[in-house]
Amino acid sequence: MPKPLRAGDILKERYAIRRIIGQGGMGSVYLADDMRLQGRQTAVKEVFHDESMPDELITQAREQFLREGTVLARLDHPNLPKVSDFFSIEDRDYLVMDFVPGKDLAMLMTAARLKNTFLDEREVLGWAGQLAEALSYLHSQDPPIVHRDIKPSNLKLTPGGVIKLVDFGLVKILASMDEVTITVVQGRGTATYTPLEQYGGDSGHTDVRSDIFSFGATLYHLLTNTPPEEARDRFLNPETLVAPRDINPNISPRTERAIFWAMNLHPDERPQHIHQFRQALLGDWNPSKEPRRALPTPGLIDLLSSPVERILIWIFLALLFISLIVTLGW
Repeated sequence: MPKPLRAGDILKERYAIRRIIGQGGMGSVYLADDMRLQGRQTAVKEVFHDESMPDELITQAREQFLREGTVLARLDHPNLPKVSDFFSIEDRDYLVMDFVPGKDLAMLMTAARLKNTFLDEREVLGWAGQLAEALSYLHSQDPPIVHRDIKPSNLKLTPGGVIKLVDFGLVKILASMDEVTITVVQGRGTATYTPLEQYGGDSGHTDVRSDIFSFGATLYHLLTNTPPEEARDRFLNPETLVAPRDINPNISPRTERAIFWAMNLHPDERPQHIHQFRQALLGDWNPSKEPRRALPTPGLIDLLSSPVERILIWIFLALLFISLIVTLGW
Protein backbone atom coordinates (compact mmCIF):
# COMPACT_ATOMS: atom_id res chain seq x y z
CA MET A 1 0.00 0.00 0.00
CA PRO A 2 1.41 3.43 -0.92
CA LYS A 3 2.57 5.62 1.91
CA PRO A 4 0.01 8.15 3.12
CA LEU A 5 0.61 11.85 2.85
CA ARG A 6 2.21 13.59 5.80
CA ALA A 7 1.41 16.82 7.60
CA GLY A 8 2.99 19.67 5.64
CA ASP A 9 2.75 17.98 2.23
CA ILE A 10 1.30 20.26 -0.42
CA LEU A 11 -0.85 19.10 -3.33
CA LYS A 12 -1.19 21.03 -6.57
CA GLU A 13 0.63 23.98 -4.95
CA ARG A 14 -2.61 24.72 -3.15
CA TYR A 15 -3.71 22.18 -0.51
CA ALA A 16 -1.53 21.92 2.61
CA ILE A 17 -2.14 18.61 4.39
CA ARG A 18 -2.83 18.79 8.13
CA ARG A 19 -3.70 15.21 9.13
CA ILE A 20 -5.55 12.04 8.15
CA ILE A 21 -9.21 12.10 9.14
CA GLY A 22 -10.24 8.83 7.51
CA GLN A 23 -8.57 5.78 6.00
CA GLY A 24 -9.64 2.72 4.03
CA GLY A 25 -8.18 -0.08 1.98
CA MET A 26 -7.84 1.93 -1.21
CA GLY A 27 -7.37 5.47 -0.02
CA SER A 28 -7.44 8.09 2.69
CA VAL A 29 -9.19 11.34 3.53
CA TYR A 30 -7.14 14.29 4.78
CA LEU A 31 -7.90 17.60 6.42
CA ALA A 32 -6.12 20.30 4.42
CA ASP A 33 -5.84 24.08 4.27
CA ASP A 34 -6.64 25.85 1.03
CA MET A 35 -3.62 28.10 0.56
CA ARG A 36 -5.42 30.31 -1.96
CA LEU A 37 -8.42 31.00 0.27
CA GLN A 38 -7.15 31.86 3.73
CA GLY A 39 -9.09 30.18 6.52
CA ARG A 40 -10.83 27.64 4.28
CA GLN A 41 -10.42 24.00 5.29
CA THR A 42 -11.07 21.14 2.89
CA ALA A 43 -11.45 17.40 2.99
CA VAL A 44 -9.18 15.82 0.38
CA LYS A 45 -10.07 12.27 -0.64
CA GLU A 46 -7.11 10.33 -2.02
CA VAL A 47 -7.61 7.16 -4.05
CA PHE A 48 -4.88 4.67 -4.94
CA HIS A 49 -4.79 2.59 -8.09
CA ASP A 50 -3.73 -1.03 -7.77
CA GLU A 51 -0.35 -1.21 -9.52
CA SER A 52 -1.00 -4.83 -10.47
CA MET A 53 -3.94 -3.76 -12.66
CA PRO A 54 -3.38 -3.61 -16.43
CA ASP A 55 -2.66 -0.12 -17.73
CA GLU A 56 -5.89 -0.21 -19.73
CA LEU A 57 -8.00 -0.74 -16.58
CA ILE A 58 -6.16 2.00 -14.73
CA THR A 59 -6.83 4.36 -17.64
CA GLN A 60 -10.52 3.44 -17.57
CA ALA A 61 -10.69 3.97 -13.82
CA ARG A 62 -9.07 7.38 -14.17
CA GLU A 63 -11.48 8.39 -16.91
CA GLN A 64 -14.37 7.33 -14.68
CA PHE A 65 -12.94 9.39 -11.85
CA LEU A 66 -12.69 12.48 -14.02
CA ARG A 67 -16.28 12.06 -15.23
CA GLU A 68 -17.47 11.65 -11.66
CA GLY A 69 -15.58 14.71 -10.49
CA THR A 70 -17.20 16.75 -13.24
CA VAL A 71 -20.67 15.62 -12.18
CA LEU A 72 -20.13 16.04 -8.45
CA ALA A 73 -18.65 19.52 -8.88
CA ARG A 74 -22.00 20.66 -10.32
CA LEU A 75 -23.97 19.59 -7.23
CA ASP A 76 -25.16 22.32 -4.89
CA HIS A 77 -27.35 21.39 -1.92
CA PRO A 78 -27.27 22.42 1.76
CA ASN A 79 -27.14 18.79 2.94
CA LEU A 80 -24.20 17.86 0.70
CA PRO A 81 -20.58 19.02 0.97
CA LYS A 82 -19.54 21.08 -2.03
CA VAL A 83 -17.01 19.40 -4.32
CA SER A 84 -14.64 22.14 -5.44
CA ASP A 85 -11.76 20.41 -7.23
CA PHE A 86 -10.49 17.09 -8.58
CA PHE A 87 -7.15 16.11 -10.07
CA SER A 88 -4.67 13.26 -10.45
CA ILE A 89 -1.01 12.99 -9.43
CA GLU A 90 0.92 9.94 -10.64
CA ASP A 91 -0.97 6.83 -9.44
CA ARG A 92 -3.39 8.70 -7.19
CA ASP A 93 -6.62 10.60 -7.76
CA TYR A 94 -7.86 13.39 -5.50
CA LEU A 95 -11.32 14.79 -4.82
CA VAL A 96 -11.50 18.06 -2.85
CA MET A 97 -14.66 19.03 -0.99
CA ASP A 98 -15.76 21.20 1.90
CA PHE A 99 -14.60 19.99 5.28
CA VAL A 100 -17.69 19.36 7.42
CA PRO A 101 -17.12 20.05 11.14
CA GLY A 102 -19.03 18.20 13.82
CA LYS A 103 -19.65 14.59 14.85
CA ASP A 104 -21.05 11.86 12.67
CA LEU A 105 -24.23 10.06 13.72
CA ALA A 106 -22.33 6.87 14.55
CA MET A 107 -20.50 8.79 17.27
CA LEU A 108 -23.75 10.17 18.67
CA MET A 109 -25.34 6.72 18.64
CA THR A 110 -22.32 5.23 20.43
CA ALA A 111 -22.50 7.96 23.08
CA ALA A 112 -26.18 7.14 23.68
CA ARG A 113 -25.46 3.42 23.93
CA LEU A 114 -22.69 4.01 26.48
CA LYS A 115 -25.26 5.89 28.58
CA ASN A 116 -27.60 2.89 28.26
CA THR A 117 -30.17 4.95 26.39
CA PHE A 118 -31.40 5.57 22.84
CA LEU A 119 -31.30 8.58 20.56
CA ASP A 120 -34.54 10.55 20.70
CA GLU A 121 -36.87 9.48 17.90
CA ARG A 122 -37.98 13.05 17.11
CA GLU A 123 -34.35 14.05 16.70
CA VAL A 124 -33.56 11.07 14.47
CA LEU A 125 -36.60 11.76 12.32
CA GLY A 126 -35.46 15.37 12.01
CA TRP A 127 -32.16 14.12 10.64
CA ALA A 128 -34.07 11.71 8.39
CA GLY A 129 -36.03 14.61 6.91
CA GLN A 130 -32.79 16.34 5.96
CA LEU A 131 -31.31 13.15 4.50
CA ALA A 132 -34.48 12.67 2.46
CA GLU A 133 -33.98 16.16 1.01
CA ALA A 134 -30.38 15.33 0.02
CA LEU A 135 -31.38 12.04 -1.61
CA SER A 136 -34.31 13.64 -3.40
CA TYR A 137 -31.85 16.13 -4.89
CA LEU A 138 -29.38 13.41 -5.94
CA HIS A 139 -32.03 11.10 -7.34
CA SER A 140 -33.65 13.92 -9.33
CA GLN A 141 -30.46 14.75 -11.22
CA ASP A 142 -30.32 13.99 -14.94
CA PRO A 143 -29.07 11.31 -14.96
CA PRO A 144 -29.95 10.25 -11.38
CA ILE A 145 -27.13 9.88 -8.85
CA VAL A 146 -27.22 7.01 -6.34
CA HIS A 147 -24.98 7.38 -3.28
CA ARG A 148 -24.74 3.62 -2.43
CA ASP A 149 -23.01 4.08 0.94
CA ILE A 150 -25.55 5.63 3.31
CA LYS A 151 -24.69 4.79 6.92
CA PRO A 152 -24.43 6.62 10.28
CA SER A 153 -20.71 7.35 9.90
CA ASN A 154 -21.34 9.06 6.55
CA LEU A 155 -23.87 11.45 8.09
CA LYS A 156 -22.31 14.38 9.90
CA LEU A 157 -24.18 16.77 12.17
CA THR A 158 -22.75 20.28 12.01
CA PRO A 159 -22.71 22.58 15.05
CA GLY A 160 -25.63 24.41 13.42
CA GLY A 161 -27.77 21.26 13.36
CA VAL A 162 -27.44 20.58 9.62
CA ILE A 163 -26.99 17.00 8.43
CA LYS A 164 -24.43 16.49 5.66
CA LEU A 165 -24.26 13.30 3.60
CA VAL A 166 -20.54 12.85 2.99
CA ASP A 167 -18.24 10.42 1.16
CA PHE A 168 -19.11 9.98 -2.49
CA GLY A 169 -16.80 6.99 -2.78
CA LEU A 170 -19.34 4.58 -4.25
CA VAL A 171 -21.56 6.98 -6.15
CA LYS A 172 -23.33 5.55 -9.20
CA ILE A 173 -24.63 7.66 -12.05
CA LEU A 174 -27.53 6.12 -13.97
CA ALA A 175 -27.50 7.02 -17.66
CA SER A 176 -30.53 6.36 -19.90
CA MET A 177 -31.29 2.64 -20.29
CA ASP A 178 -27.76 1.59 -19.42
CA GLU A 179 -26.20 2.03 -16.02
CA VAL A 180 -22.89 3.83 -16.18
CA THR A 181 -21.01 3.22 -12.97
CA ILE A 182 -18.61 5.93 -11.90
CA THR A 183 -16.77 5.21 -8.67
CA VAL A 184 -13.94 6.79 -6.75
CA VAL A 185 -13.42 3.54 -4.84
CA GLN A 186 -14.50 0.16 -6.14
CA GLY A 187 -16.61 -1.71 -3.62
CA ARG A 188 -20.03 -2.68 -2.36
CA GLY A 189 -20.53 -0.45 0.64
CA THR A 190 -20.79 -1.47 4.28
CA ALA A 191 -22.45 -4.89 4.60
CA THR A 192 -24.80 -3.89 7.43
CA TYR A 193 -26.50 -1.30 5.22
CA THR A 194 -26.05 -2.93 1.81
CA PRO A 195 -29.03 -4.34 -0.16
CA LEU A 196 -28.76 -7.70 -1.89
CA GLU A 197 -28.58 -6.20 -5.37
CA GLN A 198 -25.42 -4.29 -4.44
CA TYR A 199 -23.44 -7.43 -3.60
CA GLY A 200 -22.70 -7.77 -7.28
CA GLY A 201 -20.31 -4.83 -6.99
CA ASP A 202 -20.41 -2.57 -10.02
CA SER A 203 -22.11 -5.30 -12.06
CA GLY A 204 -25.05 -5.33 -9.66
CA HIS A 205 -28.30 -3.65 -10.69
CA THR A 206 -28.54 -0.81 -8.19
CA ASP A 207 -30.83 2.17 -8.44
CA VAL A 208 -32.51 4.73 -6.18
CA ARG A 209 -34.23 1.92 -4.24
CA SER A 210 -30.81 0.73 -3.09
CA ASP A 211 -30.33 4.04 -1.28
CA ILE A 212 -33.78 3.64 0.29
CA PHE A 213 -32.75 0.25 1.72
CA SER A 214 -29.60 1.76 3.21
CA PHE A 215 -31.64 4.68 4.57
CA GLY A 216 -33.97 2.26 6.36
CA ALA A 217 -31.07 0.20 7.72
CA THR A 218 -29.41 3.39 8.99
CA LEU A 219 -32.57 4.44 10.84
CA TYR A 220 -32.87 0.94 12.31
CA HIS A 221 -29.35 1.19 13.72
CA LEU A 222 -29.72 4.76 14.99
CA LEU A 223 -32.97 4.02 16.83
CA THR A 224 -31.97 0.67 18.34
CA ASN A 225 -28.19 0.95 18.89
CA THR A 226 -28.15 -2.44 17.16
CA PRO A 227 -26.96 -3.07 13.59
CA PRO A 228 -29.58 -4.89 11.51
CA GLU A 229 -28.86 -8.33 10.15
CA GLU A 230 -27.11 -8.25 6.80
CA ALA A 231 -29.31 -8.70 3.73
CA ARG A 232 -27.52 -11.86 2.59
CA ASP A 233 -28.11 -13.47 6.01
CA ARG A 234 -31.76 -12.45 5.93
CA PHE A 235 -32.07 -14.00 2.49
CA LEU A 236 -31.05 -17.36 3.97
CA ASN A 237 -33.06 -16.87 7.16
CA PRO A 238 -35.78 -14.20 6.86
CA GLU A 239 -36.65 -14.40 10.58
CA THR A 240 -33.30 -13.02 11.73
CA LEU A 241 -34.33 -9.36 11.51
CA VAL A 242 -35.56 -8.35 14.97
CA ALA A 243 -38.38 -5.80 15.06
CA PRO A 244 -37.02 -2.39 16.13
CA ARG A 245 -39.76 -1.99 18.77
CA ASP A 246 -38.65 -5.27 20.37
CA ILE A 247 -35.32 -3.54 21.08
CA ASN A 248 -36.55 0.01 21.70
CA PRO A 249 -40.26 0.05 22.71
CA ASN A 250 -40.31 3.86 22.47
CA ILE A 251 -40.17 3.73 18.66
CA SER A 252 -43.53 4.60 17.13
CA PRO A 253 -45.35 1.91 15.10
CA ARG A 254 -45.34 4.24 12.10
CA THR A 255 -41.55 4.56 12.13
CA GLU A 256 -41.06 0.82 12.55
CA ARG A 257 -43.38 0.07 9.66
CA ALA A 258 -41.61 2.54 7.35
CA ILE A 259 -38.23 1.01 8.24
CA PHE A 260 -39.47 -2.50 7.49
CA TRP A 261 -40.86 -1.32 4.16
CA ALA A 262 -37.55 0.27 3.17
CA MET A 263 -35.60 -2.84 4.19
CA ASN A 264 -37.50 -5.33 2.04
CA LEU A 265 -35.01 -7.60 0.28
CA HIS A 266 -36.58 -7.23 -3.15
CA PRO A 267 -36.41 -3.70 -4.61
CA ASP A 268 -39.96 -3.95 -6.00
CA GLU A 269 -41.30 -4.37 -2.46
CA ARG A 270 -39.67 -1.18 -1.17
CA PRO A 271 -40.80 2.44 -1.66
CA GLN A 272 -40.10 3.18 -5.30
CA HIS A 273 -38.78 6.68 -4.71
CA ILE A 274 -37.58 8.74 -1.77
CA HIS A 275 -40.75 10.87 -1.62
CA GLN A 276 -42.81 7.75 -1.04
CA PHE A 277 -40.56 6.64 1.81
CA ARG A 278 -40.54 10.11 3.36
CA GLN A 279 -44.34 10.20 3.31
CA ALA A 280 -44.55 6.81 5.02
CA LEU A 281 -42.01 7.91 7.63
CA LEU A 282 -43.04 11.52 8.31
CA GLY A 283 -46.34 12.21 6.60
CA ASP A 284 -46.83 15.97 6.24
CA TRP A 285 -44.51 16.73 9.15
CA ASN A 286 -41.55 18.96 8.25
CA PRO A 287 -38.99 18.44 11.05
CA SER A 288 -36.77 21.29 9.87
CA LYS A 289 -39.60 23.78 10.44
CA GLU A 290 -41.29 22.10 13.40
CA PRO A 291 -38.54 20.09 15.14
CA ARG A 292 -40.28 19.63 18.48
CA ARG A 293 -43.78 18.88 17.28
CA ALA A 294 -45.27 15.59 18.48
CA LEU A 295 -44.72 12.67 16.15
CA PRO A 296 -47.39 12.40 13.46
CA THR A 297 -50.23 10.02 14.26
CA PRO A 298 -50.27 7.10 11.82
CA GLY A 299 -53.38 6.89 9.69
CA LEU A 300 -54.79 3.90 7.88
CA ILE A 301 -52.81 4.71 4.75
CA ASP A 302 -49.60 4.71 6.80
CA LEU A 303 -50.34 1.42 8.49
CA LEU A 304 -50.95 -0.15 5.09
CA SER A 305 -47.85 1.18 3.38
CA SER A 306 -47.21 -1.86 1.21
CA PRO A 307 -49.36 -2.07 -1.94
CA VAL A 308 -49.65 -5.84 -1.49
CA GLU A 309 -50.96 -5.38 2.04
CA ARG A 310 -53.54 -2.88 0.82
CA ILE A 311 -54.82 -5.36 -1.77
CA LEU A 312 -55.06 -8.09 0.86
CA ILE A 313 -57.02 -5.80 3.19
CA TRP A 314 -59.46 -4.89 0.42
CA ILE A 315 -59.95 -8.59 -0.38
CA PHE A 316 -60.56 -9.29 3.30
CA LEU A 317 -63.11 -6.46 3.55
CA ALA A 318 -64.88 -7.65 0.40
CA LEU A 319 -65.12 -11.21 1.73
CA LEU A 320 -66.37 -9.88 5.07
CA PHE A 321 -69.06 -7.84 3.28
CA ILE A 322 -70.15 -10.86 1.22
CA SER A 323 -70.28 -12.98 4.38
CA LEU A 324 -72.55 -10.42 6.05
CA ILE A 325 -74.86 -10.38 3.03
CA VAL A 326 -75.14 -14.19 3.05
CA THR A 327 -75.62 -14.34 6.82
CA LEU A 328 -78.31 -11.65 6.94
CA GLY A 329 -80.01 -12.86 3.77
CA TRP A 330 -79.83 -9.50 2.02
